[in-house]
Amino acid sequence: MADPTARNRVAILKNESSLRWQSKLVLLVTMPFAGAGALLQLHWWANNLPNVALWAGGLSVLLGLAAWKLRTATAWAAASGVVIAAGLACSTAVYPYSPWHTALVPLLALLTLTALCTRIGRARKERLGIAEKRRGRSASQVAANLGVPVLVLSEIAQTSLAGSHWFLMDASLTLPLFAVGLAALAESAADTVSSELGQVFGGSPRMITTLRVVEPGTDGAVSVAGTAFGIASAGVVAFVGAWALRGGAEMFWVAAAGGVFGLLFDSLLGATLEREGWLNNDAVNFLSTASAAAFSLVLLALIARG
Repeated sequence: MADPTARNRVAILKNESSLRWQSKLVLLVTMPFAGAGALLQLHWWANNLPNVALWAGGLSVLLGLAAWKLRTATAWAAASGVVIAAGLACSTAVYPYSPWHTALVPLLALLTLTALCTRIGRARKERLGIAEKRRGRSASQVAANLGVPVLVLSEIAQTSLAGSHWFLMDASLTLPLFAVGLAALAESAADTVSSELGQVFGGSPRMITTLRVVEPGTDGAVSVAGTAFGIASAGVVAFVGAWALRGGAEMFWVAAAGGVFGLLFDSLLGATLEREGWLNNDAVNFLSTASAAAFSLVLLALIARG
């Protein structure tokens, strides 16, 4: 009798191959806008406060080189990461400026968490055929996981830069909106950590829609341990981000709640649209981070209304 895990793996590979256009669409939707936003903001900062442009550009390049050298990302993925990191760093820079009080800090927390968790239990994941590729994540994976945060935060910054009054922005308006981008970063961390550690410590996972026991790596499968790890990682990224962006308790809770919502939404998409062959993993990840941002925006609106 054929191994059901092997059959599941072959089915996943065939589905991913037929839906590769969705990965290209995610890149097309994300990277041109992220690149244009990063260049616009770097140019503005270079003309008004060169120190910001130097720190943002330099740290982003170092982060990309580190990801490439550590083989957590391919060369193209690392280059995409440099663009995204620069956009995040510039769009959250405020006066008085400190490179440690930008979105680069929660991004670094996210990358550290996911890199460590990807390596835990790698031998078991490789036996099951669900381990991350040793050459690292692709450019489409980077765009799918980090595209929404940079698009959201860049839009906030560009709206301010259009009037050339970034330093004069009312903090009561700016800081809550940072929570929207931070929620998407928290979801990205939660999704990867829950998947990587759930496959090692979660035992036999269950389908989120039916609670039926399924094979590890099945789309839409969840475990108590994996979900707990995911929630904890969303909290870590939200906490680090709230500190770095000077957002306080409100930013933390809004971002963390958005990250957890996106984590559950990701599993639901996996159990339905991805399992039916309508979406691939990159599309699911992109939509899940978008759902986290949208949920946090709704929370902010409810808070504002009192």
